[in-house]
Amino acid sequence: MIRQVKWLKWVYLFLAILGAVLPTLANIEFVRIYDSSFDIKLFIDLANNNPASQSLSRDLLISSSAVFIWIIFESKRLEMKNLWIVILSTFIIAFAFSAPLFLYLRELRIDEMNRDKIYL
Repeated sequence: MIRQVKWLKWVYLFLAILGAVLPTLANIEFVRIYDSSFDIKLFIDLANNNPASQSLSRDLLISSSAVFIWIIFESKRLEMKNLWIVILSTFIIAFAFSAPLFLYLRELRIDEMNRDKIYL
């Protein structure tokens, strides 16, 4: 049996919701200020406009790449289903949503595995 902190999954779910809402609000503001469409080239240019934004962009790229690789291998190790939802949401919504969503789903899977062991 894998030990768990029972309230942790709810923290992950809360962070997933924040990770969906806050980047979406920023993206809406970007579209409002710069154009009526989402210009990805301009977005990337602005994300690398100064050393501070370059640091944040590079930090996000490297850390999200590492976590994304871990997500893929961890989901296989735990035999999680529907990983495509996490992968798709990374690109459609935000990594700030998909990473905590994965952690929430992982906690649910561990709950399920623990329940299965109890009944064996």
